[in-house]
Amino acid sequence: MDFGLTGKTALVLGASRGLGAASATLLAREGARVIAASRSGTAPAEGMEGLTLDLSDADSVDALVERLKSDPVDILVNNCGGPAAGPAQGQSAAAWQAAFDAMAAPVFRITDAALPGMIARGWGRVVTIGSSGILQPIPNLALSNGVRGAVAGWSKTLAEEVAPHGITVNMVLPGRIATDRVAQLDGIKADKTGATLDAVQEASRKTIPAGRYGTPEEFGAVVAFLCSTQAGYVTGSMVRVDGGMIRGL
Repeated sequence: MDFGLTGKTALVLGASRGLGAASATLLAREGARVIAASRSGTAPAEGMEGLTLDLSDADSVDALVERLKSDPVDILVNNCGGPAAGPAQGQSAAAWQAAFDAMAAPVFRITDAALPGMIARGWGRVVTIGSSGILQPIPNLALSNGVRGAVAGWSKTLAEEVAPHGITVNMVLPGRIATDRVAQLDGIKADKTGATLDAVQEASRKTIPAGRYGTPEEFGAVVAFLCSTQAGYVTGSMVRVDGGMIRGL
């Protein structure tokens, strides 16, 4: 299936590794010109433009916002790292503010900067990578659960606002995808419980009907589809890529 992305420009945030890199790679395979933004500025594959971007640095975000005025994009894939693990109880106001400033505010701002170009062309795709914790909060990830929930509310609201302009706005929610971030969280759990890393991962696999962790490529393929011309009638949605892990309807 041709996704109709040849000649389209895609900006992917957090694209140097993991889910962002997989999404950038799949979009490039479909013919899109990919701008891969990350703190390292390293593109995950040849043929992509690497762009240095630190979402926690206001000046860095300002520079990207300014660039989007002269170099508009057709596709925006929002992706950011998660905050430190921890419970909901005892989190300081500063911790909540820092998590919001790193994970939500820059995404909102960059999306706002990308939308005028999409509106002018009457076509656009905004895909935000979230977490299964939006639907089923993940224990000991209170900051992530809370802030990503706020991002979900923003995404759904924005989808209705820009739909008349031919722009879709969706979220993709990963479950246990084999990335460095998931390996880190498994390691934290192993240290906390005294179990081995293999035991923690085996216990996780038993909670997944598919019986395994997903691959970044499987996740990236879903992102690429939501950016396609064929997905033009899919908006305001949250698509799970979790092997059936979330049991809720």
